[in-house]
Amino acid sequence: MDSTHTPVLVEEVVKSLVRDPAGIYVDATYGRGGHARALLGVLDPTARLWVCDRDPEAATHARHEFAGDSRVRVYEGRFSNLGHWLEAEGVMGQIQGILFDLGVSSPQLEDPRRGFSFQADGPLDMRMSPGEGKSAAEWLARVSRPELERVIREFGEERYARRIAEAILAQRGARTGAWTTRSLAGIVARTVPRHERDKHPATRTFQAIRIAVNDELMELESVLPQAARALRVGGRLLVVSFHSLEDRIVKHFLRDHREPRRPVRDAVPTEALRLRPMGRPLRPTLLECRRNARARSAILRVAERVS
Repeated sequence: MDSTHTPVLVEEVVKSLVRDPAGIYVDATYGRGGHARALLGVLDPTARLWVCDRDPEAATHARHEFAGDSRVRVYEGRFSNLGHWLEAEGVMGQIQGILFDLGVSSPQLEDPRRGFSFQADGPLDMRMSPGEGKSAAEWLARVSRPELERVIREFGEERYARRIAEAILAQRGARTGAWTTRSLAGIVARTVPRHERDKHPATRTFQAIRIAVNDELMELESVLPQAARALRVGGRLLVVSFHSLEDRIVKHFLRDHREPRRPVRDAVPTEALRLRPMGRPLRPTLLECRRNARARSAILRVAERVS
């Protein structure tokens, strides 16, 4: 199953990322290629663009979509492999710009087989790469109550985490069939006493379990230093986040590697990564949010590697 996916902040991404039209760029979260197509539209014939995605369907889409474009190279796998891929290509320290558009794509959400959404009933899978690791149903079958509560509270930022964890595990012992998206969503909806307007009560729990199943936050923490090392001086790192946990990791990484405001007297030179945030974080316009509801929570941070 495939569908269209509307990328967010496309104009802002292209304007912030492309400083040299003949440079080497990386779209580390291909999705369905919205950002990649926009980037290729302004890149020279001599430029190179590596596109990566953990989802086999997305990688297959990229190979088909850009089969005739010699500028494009496609990699399939976790983006925590980015440093390994670029080392193998011999381009570490030469990349002009790297983009991360985090979260789940529309085709993943809209395909009931993938188990990301409770809008339609389907197997409770949630894996970015089907067949890799445990599905959400398998994870729920083994997780302890304290760990389930921790995941829902920390990754879902859910105030009713304990109630939800207890309700899920009570049902786990009584279940005779496999978990489905609707069965899990129903348990959460019956458990949460109050919920936000225009948001299903299971939204935060689904987000939390998805993050845990895919190690999303650990992946992000792992790849950011690799991406910064891959950049040439003057190269740009762009990250589009959709919830506070992702954005907090990015913000703290940029803070920890921020260029000092003034040189420290008698400081010993080091090879520490230094990044300069490029202005304030960018958010979608009201018009874009009206056209694309997914854009409402997006935030784009841009940083430049300095010598």
